[in-house]
Amino acid sequence: MHDWSDKIILVAEDVAANYLLIEAVLEMTKAKVIWAQNGKEAVEACIENDGIDLVLMDIRMPEMNGIDATKAIKKFRSELPIIAQTAFSYNHLDEEIIAAGCQKVITKPISPQILINSISDYI
Repeated sequence: MHDWSDKIILVAEDVAANYLLIEAVLEMTKAKVIWAQNGKEAVEACIENDGIDLVLMDIRMPEMNGIDATKAIKKFRSELPIIAQTAFSYNHLDEEIIAAGCQKVITKPISPQILINSISDYI
């Protein structure tokens, strides 16, 4: 198992059950997890905490969606890896997500193994 005790992962997710699932998977890695409940909170968290090592970005969220939040974050943290998570994956949307600055798109429901493997590619 991975030891990410020195890593900070921001989870941008508006559905509490989805966040809790991701948090439970990441608990095994000892990573510090921060929760943003919408895209606006995700952008603010990245402004306030330059120690964030990776963002798991839900695409459909209130106030600011994940695509707009990714674009905003990449303006000041261009090197920050962002992995999109979405229940609505299709070629056109995936292309838009990657064009916004996400490194990868993973589809919900997220398998714990795919989540860990995807993160380990970037941190």
